[in-house]
Amino acid sequence: MPARIIVSFLVVAFALGLLPGPAAAEERAVVGTIVRLDAAGGVLVVRDAAGASWSYKVAADAGIDLPAFRPGDRVKVTLGRATPLNMITAADLLRKGDRVEVAPY
Repeated sequence: MPARIIVSFLVVAFALGLLPGPAAAEERAVVGTIVRLDAAGGVLVVRDAAGASWSYKVAADAGIDLPAFRPGDRVKVTLGRATPLNMITAADLLRKGDRVEVAPY
């Protein structure tokens, strides 16, 4: 009887090991065109290829030079911190370590 319990436990443990776990958090990026830019207010709105708008508020200590960009510029906005897929929103705060850079067409 104890052998049967041990074997059952091992089978269940093996089956659970085959199930995918939660998605790993990793750096995320959005590529699109700047549709609104308020450098003084630290606000950036980017529209991606699918037509979704992504609003970003840039923290003062983020080290991102917003006046270097203009509406119509194609950019890549990268959240440098690990961000799970289900935690990306359309209104993220850009902090130190995040990047906004010109993206090729």
